[in-house]
Parts: sequence; structure tokens; C-alpha cells
Amino acid sequence: MSIVIPVILCGGSGTRLWPLSRSGFPKQFLVLSGDGSSKSLFQQAVERIHSVASSTISLGSTEVVTNEDHRFLVLDQLREMKAVLNGNKPVLLLEPVGRNTSPALSMAAFCAQQLTENKNNEQDPILVITPADQTIKNQEAFTKALQNCISVVEEAPDVIVILGVTPTAPETGYGYIQRLNQKDKNNAYEVARFVEKPDTKTAQSYLLDGSYLWNSGMFVLRASTWLAALKEFRKDIFDASQTAWQSRSKDGADGFEFIRPGAEEFKVIPSESIDYAVIEKCPGSHYPIKMVELDAGWNDLGAWDAVWQVGQQDLDGNVTSGDTLLANSKNSLVHAGSRLVSAVGVENLIIVETADAVLVADRKNSQDVKSIVTQLESQKRAEKNLHRKVARPWGWYDSVDEGERFKVKRIQVKPGASLSLQMHHHRAEHWIVVRGIAEITNGDQVITLNENQSTYIPQGQTHRLANPGLEPLEIIEVQSGSYLGEDDIVRFEDTYGRT
Repeated sequence: MSIVIPVILCGGSGTRLWPLSRSGFPKQFLVLSGDGSSKSLFQQAVERIHSVASSTISLGSTEVVTNEDHRFLVLDQLREMKAVLNGNKPVLLLEPVGRNTSPALSMAAFCAQQLTENKNNEQDPILVITPADQTIKNQEAFTKALQNCISVVEEAPDVIVILGVTPTAPETGYGYIQRLNQKDKNNAYEVARFVEKPDTKTAQSYLLDGSYLWNSGMFVLRASTWLAALKEFRKDIFDASQTAWQSRSKDGADGFEFIRPGAEEFKVIPSESIDYAVIEKCPGSHYPIKMVELDAGWNDLGAWDAVWQVGQQDLDGNVTSGDTLLANSKNSLVHAGSRLVSAVGVENLIIVETADAVLVADRKNSQDVKSIVTQLESQKRAEKNLHRKVARPWGWYDSVDEGERFKVKRIQVKPGASLSLQMHHHRAEHWIVVRGIAEITNGDQVITLNENQSTYIPQGQTHRLANPGLEPLEIIEVQSGSYLGEDDIVRFEDTYGRT
């Protein structure tokens, strides 16, 4: 029985779902499926892929490939999944920069070979790869399809198997897979070719033809197969990825292992997707590629219109979340994040409100939200990357007000957590405890403050905030000074490796 390694690709930025999804907190960590679930898309992906375990399928350590900056978001969400993980803590592969999915999968393949060699004297595990930002309505159908994929690879070690989604509309935003007609005992078809995003007329002909399916981006293959195919089709990516892997370092947190490929070596890997680098070159080559059909209510939530499609629609076709009021409105999505949002007499709109930004878009143009993100980037606006409320490994902060030479933050620190020992060149800080117990290092002094007590941190003073209690600590921080940017932090000690 082969060891099966789940691989979760968790590096996307989800710019088409701005302003809810931002590079500092992208869509895979959001709850967006619209089915009443409290789980994020990432958590759903982890739970879904673990469902394939059976009496004949043994799962090894899950690998999560994610951005260095998102490692603590991943950890926070994994900690909530103890029952699913059943004591098997995933390994986090941390990318210093995004280089698309080919280098990401290469790191996972190298890692999987090492993990299984160390534990089971087996050097060729089966990888089950899935993006972290999709939704599936029919879990049972998904599990069965993925188990069929694994069976195909068990029987034919060199084969690559992809999940093809049964199309429901002439979509122009997806790639297509053309299958041949005869399927085998595992319901797998030979793949004739891959077709990139077609125009509307071509997509309509594919839908009528019946032999074309959407490319889900989920597939199964052995680690050695991926590395051999990559070496043949894109040796430049293989060589650069291997060099980055050989320069890796390891550390961890809370029992989870972090593996970091060499940062400088990783940055020079050519950026390319799995599909372009390898998969689309496989038909007709000596790397056989097959497809198992997936009819399970799949959606990749690539834009706000897709979120509307999977949401729970009322009798007028509206999907709402948060504090909303609608009148004479149809077929719209309205998301209220921090206040009441009302709409009167609108149709086919996307309205998304957050604490610091509001998006209004025609549903049919929701793919074009990326153009707003491009403008934010060119203007170097913080709203592209960060929400007003920002997650940190120790808790979060919310910038509630700011003006010339001042900023006010609400800060929450988890029980037992602490901020780094740090100082600021350009600002002083006033701290007021509103809930919990604060242990404060202020220069040479260490003091404890309770609710309604306060202290002052002078400019240039070394300081640290910690929560020694069993309940969350909440403070109000008032900053004052000539420069209040987040980059005015000099760290001397840090529990989270950020010095």
C-alpha cells in the first residue's frame, strides 16, 4: 500500500475578491462558501482531502505550501482542526515570494520523498494536489472521484490523473480538458488535449460536444513522476527548484514544522504554472495522462459573481451577509462587514463593504476588480494589502482612527502570547488596558497592569507587551510622533522568528 501525501497549494492572493480578500489575508482564509459553514476555504480543502483515507489508502503528513507571511494564519486555522488531523501535524513549506505553482509543487515533491524515505523506506509517495480556495457541494462524490484517481496511479506508477469538472455553462474563464470516449474500471478517461480559456462561441460548442470538461487544478501523481516530467519539459525550473530545496532551513512553532527553501535561490526560479510547465505537454508524450470526471458542485470562487452563484439566494436571487437591508432589488450580492448596508432598486450588483473600503460592481464585470487592485498598487495604497484589522501571530490590531501625528489602535493579545521586544525611532505610545492582564517591559522595568490602568512608552524606549493571563488581553494604544508607519519597528527578540 503506497503512502498518499495530501498537498494543499495555499499561495494565492485572491485579488478578484478585493476588498474582502487582500494579500495580507487572502481568500483561502475567508469563510465564503455560502452554505452556512464556519470553516474557511483552506480548512474545507484540508478536511476534504483527508476524506480519501480508507482501509486501502494511508495518508502521510499533509504538506501546506504557503507564503512566509501567511504561516501563522495557516497555523491558527490548523489548530482548529484537531479532529480532522487526528494528531498528524502538517508540514508547512514557506515560500519567500510567489513563483506560481510549478516551484510550489516541486518543493512538495522533494519534501514528500524525504518524509516517506525517513519514515517508511519508501521514496515514491503518491501526491494528491489541491488548491486551497475552491468549494465542493457534494463531498461524497468528490471523495469517490479522488479515490478513483489514487487507484489509477497505484496501478500505473507513471500516470498523471486530473479531476475534470462536469461543465454547467459555457464558461470562458476556465481551461478545458478534452477526453476520449472509453473509460477504464476506475472511471478514468484518456486525455486528448488541453485547451486554454476559449471565447464564448467555442465554449458553447464544448458544452454541446460533451467531451470537454473544466480543468479543476486538482490532480494525483507520484512525486517522482512530477520531478521527472518537470526535468524533461522545463529543466530550468527543475534545476532552480532543486537548488532552492538543497539550500533549505527548518524551524517550527507549536509542534508544526516549517521548511524554508533558500530565499535567494527560490527567487530566481522561473515563475510558471503546473499546467503550462508540464500537464499540457503530457498528452501524446511518454507521461500518460488520464482524467476522472468530477460532478460535485465545484467552484473555484474566482470572482464575486462566483461567490453569488454558490451563496444561499433568497426569493429575489439576492445573497446577503452581515447587517443588510434590501428593497426592490434582485440577483445581487451584498456583504456588510462593519455597518448597515442598504440597497434600493438595484439588480445584478456586487456590493462589498469593509471597515476601510467599499466595492460596487456590475456582476458581469466582477472579473475586472483586479483593475482596481492594480490602481491601488500603483498608488502604493495600504488598502491593497491590509485590512484595517490586521491578524498577527500574537493576536490582532485594529487601526480605529488616525490623523496628523497620531494613530489609535485597538490591540488584542492571545493568552500566553507576547509581542516582540522592540523600539520605535519616531513615535511614543500610550497603553490603556481595557480587558485582561498586561505584563509590560518598559526599559529596565517590568510591570503588571490590570483593567483601567495605563502606561507610557517614550520614543526610543525598548519595550514589550505580553499576556500572562488565561483570557484575551485587550488594550487601546495611542501613538504620537512624526512618523507612524508599521516599518518603524526595531525587533530585538521575537517568539515568531521576525527579528
